[in-house]
Amino acid sequence: MADMDKNIQSEAIETQAASNFIHNIIEKDLENQRYGDKVYTRFPPEPNGYLHIGHAKSICLNFSTAEKYGGQCNLRYDDTNPVKEDVEYVDSIEEDVKWLGWTWSKRLFASDYFDKMYDCAVTLIKKGKAYVCDLNAEQMKEYRGTLKEPGKESPYRNRTIEENLQLFEEMKAGKYADGEKVLRAKIDMASPNINMRDPVIYRTAHTSHHNTGDAWCIYPMYDYAHPIEDAIEGITHSICTLEFEDHRPLYDWVLSELDWPTPPQQIEFARLNLTNTVMSKRYLKALVDNGEVESWDDPRMPTIAGLRRRGYTPEAIRDFCDRIGVSKANSLVDIALLEHCIREDLKSKVQSRNVVENPIKIVITNYPEEQTEEVEVENNKEVPEMGNRMIPFSNELYVDGEDFMEVPEKKYFRLFPGNEVRFKGAYFIKCDEVIKNEDGTIKELHCTYDPETRSGSGFEGRKVKGTIHWVDAKTAVKIKIRQYGYLMIEDENGENIMNPESLVEIEAYAEPALAEAKPGERFQFFRHGYYIADTKLTTDRSKVFNRIVDLKSSWKK
Repeated sequence: MADMDKNIQSEAIETQAASNFIHNIIEKDLENQRYGDKVYTRFPPEPNGYLHIGHAKSICLNFSTAEKYGGQCNLRYDDTNPVKEDVEYVDSIEEDVKWLGWTWSKRLFASDYFDKMYDCAVTLIKKGKAYVCDLNAEQMKEYRGTLKEPGKESPYRNRTIEENLQLFEEMKAGKYADGEKVLRAKIDMASPNINMRDPVIYRTAHTSHHNTGDAWCIYPMYDYAHPIEDAIEGITHSICTLEFEDHRPLYDWVLSELDWPTPPQQIEFARLNLTNTVMSKRYLKALVDNGEVESWDDPRMPTIAGLRRRGYTPEAIRDFCDRIGVSKANSLVDIALLEHCIREDLKSKVQSRNVVENPIKIVITNYPEEQTEEVEVENNKEVPEMGNRMIPFSNELYVDGEDFMEVPEKKYFRLFPGNEVRFKGAYFIKCDEVIKNEDGTIKELHCTYDPETRSGSGFEGRKVKGTIHWVDAKTAVKIKIRQYGYLMIEDENGENIMNPESLVEIEAYAEPALAEAKPGERFQFFRHGYYIADTKLTTDRSKVFNRIVDLKSSWKK
C-alpha cells in the first residue's frame, strides 16, 4: 500500500508540473497587457442538480487562478433553462463552494441579464444576423446536415428585419406556444462546424423561473447567453471544459457581432474522468429520482455533498485537484489517487479507536472473573502529541473475526489454537480451546494470559509475531458500520451497472469512548480504516459510522 501510494503521489506531481498551460496563457496576457492587470474568472454552474467531484476540479481551478493573480472570481448561475432548475440546487451549490474553502467576489445570476440579452438579440436582428424560424425540432435536425454534408437554409431565413422584429416581440409577449417559433443566429449553414449552422439562440418556454418568476416566456440558449454574461461581468479568462471547444467560434461570433470591446477569451481544459465513477449530473439525478440511492448526499454518490457526508475533507479534495493538474488531453484518473489524498489528510488529524467486526468472544480463564483494569493505548501513533487513552480490560473480550483461524494458513500469525499473540496495549494471550455451539459455529475461545507481559512492563526475551486489537466485552458499545463499495462496476459486457454491494451494513463492537461520538466526528478504526459518524443517522442512542476509506491489511490470503 505504501509503495502504491508513493507511485500515485509521484505520478500526480509530475502531471501537475507539466500541465499549467492556462496559467501560461494568463501570464502572457499580463505581459502583453491584453486586459491590463486584470484576471477575472467565474465558476458558472447550472442549478439543475448537485455538484460532483468533476465540478470540484473546475471550482478549484477558477478560484485558485483568480487568487494566484490577485484577481476575482464570481459565482454565477447559468440559469437560462427554468424547466430543470431549482432553488434547492442553488443552495446546495453555495454550500459546496463554501465548504471547499472558497469565497466568491460576486454572486450573480444569468437571469439578471435577461433584459440585456433581449436587447442584444434585437441588435442582431437589426444587423440582419438573426431571424425568427418556424421549423420544429425534427425539421431543424433534418435541415442541419451532417459532419460530411452541409445543411439547408430554413425557408424562413430571409424574413425581413421588420418582420423578425415584430415576431420576436410577439414571442416575448407570449403569443406563441412552446416550440412554435425560435430565434436563430444567421451564420453559415455550410460551416464545417455544426454549431455555426444557424444555431437557436432563443426559444419559447411558458415556464416560471426560480429567479424572475413569470416575467419571461422566452429564454436564451446557453451558447448565446454565456459569452454575454462573461462580457457584462468583465471576465478576462472564461475557463470551461473541453466539450465546449467546438462552441468557441460561436462564443467569439456573438461578441464580435455585438461589437463588444476587449471581449473575454474562452479557454478549454480536459474534464475530470475518474475510474468507477459516474460523472453525469443527468445520470446521478436519475439515480436519485428512481430511488436507487438515498439522496443527492448518499455517501456512495460522487457529489460533493455525498463525499462530505462520506467523510471526505475539503483539504483532501483540494489536494486531489492540485495533484491531477490541468491538461488539454482527456485522461482517466484512478480513484485510488483520491483515496490516497484522504488517507494522507486524515492520518495526522484523527484519533484511533478499537472496533471489532464479526466479533469472536474471548474468555481468559486464568484472569480474575470480577476484575477490570485499564490499559493505555496511543491515540495516534503518527502523532505522539495526541497522547494516550485508557481502555478497559477484563476476562471477557471480543476480537475481530479476521484475527482467528481454527486451521491457520501459511504465514498467518494471529490467533489460532496453541498460538500466542500480543493483545495491543495489554498482555500476551494464548489460545487454548475452541468452544463451539451445537451447529458447529464458534461460541467462544478459551485463552490464558501471562500477567508478566503487560505492555510497558519491560519483559525481555519474549517475542510474538502477531499483535491484534480487541474490545472489552463487558463495556463494549454496539455500533452500525456502513461499508461502501464503488457505486458503479462493469458487467461481463464492459457496461457500467449499479454495484449490488455498493452498501453493506454490519454491526460491530467498539470501545466505550465511541458511545460519545458526535455526528461528523472522524476516527481511524484500528487496522480497518477511516470512519465518520454519519451526520444524518447518528444520534445519542444510535451510532452509525460511514467508512470513508479502508486500510490495507498487512496480511493477504
